[in-house]
Amino acid sequence: MRRALAWRVLAAAALVGAFSAATVLLLEERRFEALAMDHALAGTRHFESPAMRALLGSDGSMHDGLKRLLDHSSFIGVRVYDARRRLASEYWVDAEAGPAATVPPHEWPAPGAAHRVRTSIDGEWLIRVLVALGGGTDVPVGYVEAVTRVDRAALLAQRERARLAALVSAVSVLVAALVIYPLASALLRRSERLSRELCDSNLSLLRSLGSAVAKRDAGTDSHNYRVTLYAVAIAEAMLLSRGEIADLIRGAFLHDIGKIGIPDRILLKPGSLTQDEFEIMKTHVRHGLEITSGNRWLAGAALTIAQHHERYDGSGYPLGLRGAAISRGARVFAVADVFDALTSERAYRRPLTTDEALATIEHESARHFDPEVVAAFRCIVAPVAFRVRAASVAKLGTMLEEITTRYFEPPSPSVISPG
Repeated sequence: MRRALAWRVLAAAALVGAFSAATVLLLEERRFEALAMDHALAGTRHFESPAMRALLGSDGSMHDGLKRLLDHSSFIGVRVYDARRRLASEYWVDAEAGPAATVPPHEWPAPGAAHRVRTSIDGEWLIRVLVALGGGTDVPVGYVEAVTRVDRAALLAQRERARLAALVSAVSVLVAALVIYPLASALLRRSERLSRELCDSNLSLLRSLGSAVAKRDAGTDSHNYRVTLYAVAIAEAMLLSRGEIADLIRGAFLHDIGKIGIPDRILLKPGSLTQDEFEIMKTHVRHGLEITSGNRWLAGAALTIAQHHERYDGSGYPLGLRGAAISRGARVFAVADVFDALTSERAYRRPLTTDEALATIEHESARHFDPEVVAAFRCIVAPVAFRVRAASVAKLGTMLEEITTRYFEPPSPSVISPG
């Protein structure tokens, strides 16, 4: 589990680092673009001053002083438009830049406003800023457009800075993940320990409840061990899911928990029950559901408790369910329960052999029992019955320990050993 945690932390760090690096790279590029645009705008605003207006001339022409000024500035060109937005004059420090800086078109700003456009050409940026020249009214008397260039060297330097910032961001995320992993691992170990303790407590409760009624009814809790081992063997042969088998184990231990609510005069009566007594005996199903209903961990036992006396042909109780309406776990348990009852010694009869008990169960196939369950039981009954019937109570507890280790997470090593 800790290896899985390490891989997940590493994967998360890689994803977050990549996202962080990409975000930093994008933000750095946008920041640089905004700075370049702002710088171009600030420079162009100077053309609104009276001194610069004088260098432009009243007819939109450019004085030689402005041209000399442009030769020593960051601007590579200036265009002047009249009030009708017609080009009056232009001057380019770089003669090749003029044609390149003609698209896309501008939006014509109002006085006091400006419009900016960035164009990428041959690995460089051309930033065009158009400002309206006011004449003291809301109607511009003309427009001036200044063009600046951000060359390849500046762009490469900016990209290097952005990549360095992205790399620092990614490495920071990785270092944070390396710092977090030991803390997360410690929390995971603590969580595993607490989960194991909780699982141990739940399984101990399961054993105690099941043993309490088994000892009251039969004088020993070995019946619960045997019937659970039989039921799990059948379920595994039928390839039931881990969840179904875990619920079946819970239900097998607690199937008769409701007998706690049955009077001793009926539960321990040596002879046959009267009809009225049998009706009272059948209420142990309802009692069992009531006893386990308040515990979420025991909720998986409910179907086995509720349906272990149902019959495949619908003649069982309490609901008279038929066929697939009975849960698979309850159908599996019914075969395991009856087999253990037939092969156990009773005051009024000898225990049946494995073959005799199997013949009885096969005779009731499609009536009492699900034929599919009977077929699976036939395949595994001989070796399983031999091991289970020959085992002491202590050995049965060890066998149950192995099962709970397989089907309950986290494993609990010794909670179902007989005390």
